[in-house]
Amino acid sequence: MLRKPIQRPGEPPIATATSGGFGIVSKPFKVPKSSAPTRESALPSRKRKAVNYKDQGGGDDDGDGDADGKANKKSKFEGKFAMGNKEYGSDGVLGNMAKWCNRKFPVFEPKEKTVAFTKTFSIPVMYNPKTSEPIVHTLSRASLGTRRHPTLVPRPLHDPMADLAIVLFDPTIDDKPAPEEIEAAKAEEEKRKKEDETRGPHRSLKMILGIVDEKKDKKAVKVPVVIDPRLAKVLRPHQIEGVKFLYRCTTGLIADGAWGCIMADEMGLGKTLQCIALLWTLLKQSPIAGKGTCEKVIIACPTSLVGNWAAELVKWLGPGAINHMVVDGKGGKAELIPAVRRWVQAHGRNVTLPVMIVSYETLRTLQEELANCEIGLLLADEGHRLKNADTLTFQALTRLKVQRRVILTGTPIQNDLSEYFALLNFANPEYLGSKLDFKKNFESKIMRGRDADATDKDKLESDATLKKLGGLVSKFIIRRTNDLLSKYLPVKYEHVVFCRPSPLQSSLYNLFVTSKDVQRLLRGKDSQPLKAIGLLRKLVNHPDLLHLPEDLPGSEKLLPEGWNSKGRDRSVNCEYSGKFVVLERMLEHIHKHTNDKIVLISNATQTLDLMEKLCRSKRYGHLRLDGSMSVPKRSKIVAQFNDPEGKEFVFLLSSKAGGCGINLIGANRLVLFDPVSTTLLFSVQR
Repeated sequence: MLRKPIQRPGEPPIATATSGGFGIVSKPFKVPKSSAPTRESALPSRKRKAVNYKDQGGGDDDGDGDADGKANKKSKFEGKFAMGNKEYGSDGVLGNMAKWCNRKFPVFEPKEKTVAFTKTFSIPVMYNPKTSEPIVHTLSRASLGTRRHPTLVPRPLHDPMADLAIVLFDPTIDDKPAPEEIEAAKAEEEKRKKEDETRGPHRSLKMILGIVDEKKDKKAVKVPVVIDPRLAKVLRPHQIEGVKFLYRCTTGLIADGAWGCIMADEMGLGKTLQCIALLWTLLKQSPIAGKGTCEKVIIACPTSLVGNWAAELVKWLGPGAINHMVVDGKGGKAELIPAVRRWVQAHGRNVTLPVMIVSYETLRTLQEELANCEIGLLLADEGHRLKNADTLTFQALTRLKVQRRVILTGTPIQNDLSEYFALLNFANPEYLGSKLDFKKNFESKIMRGRDADATDKDKLESDATLKKLGGLVSKFIIRRTNDLLSKYLPVKYEHVVFCRPSPLQSSLYNLFVTSKDVQRLLRGKDSQPLKAIGLLRKLVNHPDLLHLPEDLPGSEKLLPEGWNSKGRDRSVNCEYSGKFVVLERMLEHIHKHTNDKIVLISNATQTLDLMEKLCRSKRYGHLRLDGSMSVPKRSKIVAQFNDPEGKEFVFLLSSKAGGCGINLIGANRLVLFDPVSTTLLFSVQR
């Protein structure tokens, strides 16, 4: 029979078995020892006094055999801790535990570094395996561990207080939110609304305590935008004004919702340099420090100017300053399409070719590849080609995803206001409304007042409407004349030379005037005025340009002996043309008495053929550029003629192929052989 355990006062209850074999937990719990060897304590082990409980009626092991033994053990136990002794200290159990912990877990005091380390630490020396010389390392002095990033003050890319610094954006004056900031604010507002909807009526602890997130509420500090010093030192005053105008227009500082403009300076004022300064600034700087305004730029230009734009970028920015992609059709479509796709897919740091230079014709074929590409800036050189909104080129450029558009042209308006509206609408879409709105509000009223039968009321209304239109569009158009160059360039002399026709030309002209075709033309029957004008233009240049006697019936009697205008190797006879007589003498005098070069311009390639024959007969070094020449070859011969060491004396140029911004700086003399008034031709056709 099991004995019921005795519950002593002040002790925890003794656990008993609820069922099964064990009745009383008679042995105290011991912590199991680790199988791994432990560190031995340096302190001596505590001595225990051997106690024999047999004489007191107890058992062999614990003396709990009878009640007297238990009482005796209890009294000794209580007295031992109540009175205190040397072994446990005067504070009883606590003193005993403190000493036991000190013995079990001793505290080690650190030694002095002079005692612990007998040798100072040094970085191991590494040797070069080839030369066996030690490799010297420079300590970075960087602290170990993590630490808070320092707060850096935003700084502009270039110092706005430096000498010759040109500031395009001053945050103290032009503090207007950028499009990126407006979009970011809208996105943050939408995010906040969604959070309010999902959170419901409950508020977070931050909201209750009024804790504000400094990163979210911190407003970005704007910095000045300064033109690159390498460009600032070469810009002239009127060019500085032009760059400021371009920057303010393309960044939306002029009017809300308008990001384009038209630069209509005359030739020679540096439109290319001003646009290079603009695109370089937008690619590298913005009011937000360390961030550019745009990533990609497209320069659309005529085919003959693709190489010229690439050369101008290198000339003004330096080699390697900016990488550009020249689309000149050399590699064919198989190589062009993958290259354009890579250009489209690049974003952020992956943009290695930020500028694409492409012709209008090639750009029209790439509209599908560029449809979803975000373009930061579009420069349309010789932009008067966009005067007709119904052309494929205009429609292709309109579909591009680009907000900032700059049109470069020397002739913004040629015929009517509809062309003027097409250019303005391309630069700033919907700024003047639709085409019907423009015609109703502006064009009709202005043209009605310009009519010969207009009343005084119509004229007043026309002037008022024209003034209103000028006030709207003058903010986005800048035009300067060549008068600004008078203090930079030598005086330009212009001479209009009237050449007396040769006897052969006079006789052929009289025959043409008295012919039946001209008589019908004067009577207005079956009239073809353009055909007659074309025939006369050939006649005044040189009779060899006509197919005689087929073009002028009855001219057989007037032709000199041995006349043969169809001979391939036949040399040109200057005595048959008054113009060629003057040209021959002029070339001979310039070549003999000066080192100048000369450019001969004509509207017809047949006339250029005659000039080329003249140069060959006189053995003048010459080059020729016309519409039949490929783009790479055009750039090559232009560079060859501009070389001061070149031997070429004459440059034969077609007015149509070379009238699109080619820079022929190698010559200081020019002859316009057959000037034509396009306005007169259009009036004759009407």
